[in-house]
Amino acid sequence: MEIIREIINDPQISIVELSQKIGLGTTAIENNIAKFKEKGILKRVGPAKGGHWEVDPELADTFNKT
Repeated sequence: MEIIREIINDPQISIVELSQKIGLGTTAIENNIAKFKEKGILKRVGPAKGGHWEVDPELADTFNKT
């Protein structure tokens, strides 16, 4: 769930930046993001460069309370 926290803090964060901040490889980040997308927790809006991430609002509220 560190990935979700980082995305909430910076919706324009890249997979490489996530990898560096969290300490996982880019493939692991991509695999986790794919799972979050399948579950409807996360979606990408716009192009790979210049786009941003959106987290399900209910889940984002949960993270903002902690």
